[in-house]
Amino acid sequence: MVRRIPELTAGFAVIVIAVFFLVYALRGAGEISAGGGYPLQAQFSSIGGLTLGADVKIGGVVIGHVASEQLDPNTYAAIVKMAINNGIKVPDDSSASITSDSLLGGSYVAVSPGGSNNMMKPGASFPVTQSAVNIEDLLGKFIFSMGSGASKGPSGGGQNQSSGTVQPGNPAALSP
Repeated sequence: MVRRIPELTAGFAVIVIAVFFLVYALRGAGEISAGGGYPLQAQFSSIGGLTLGADVKIGGVVIGHVASEQLDPNTYAAIVKMAINNGIKVPDDSSASITSDSLLGGSYVAVSPGGSNNMMKPGASFPVTQSAVNIEDLLGKFIFSMGSGASKGPSGGGQNQSSGTVQPGNPAALSP
């Protein structure tokens, strides 16, 4: 019985820590859905992998989060509504773009502040936006362009005897 007391104590401590983390995670998720701050919105032709709760950043600093995403039935554009922290004021000539943290990371909304002295009012829309860039499409175009460029080779016999230079793929030119 004496041996089981440390095991029971360790097991109980693990359960208490797990419950603590569960409460912490649920409280954090509630803060995202409750949405603090004032609303701003932006219209994009494509939002890529942007998700609810994604960060809104200025200069890499989080200033809010994505509160909702919806489709405009008339223009088929994606409308992204953001909740911006109350202490942050955004100039009315700012722009919003969807950017990736890294090649494998998630997307976020990057705000580039303008130089206006007038600030955006709650519910206002960004006048200039840039949609998400599809990495797969870019890679496909790059690979296709490399493939079509490789088929174009130099015309002629493969080596230039008069100058003594060697063309790729012709080892015979190395011998005297």
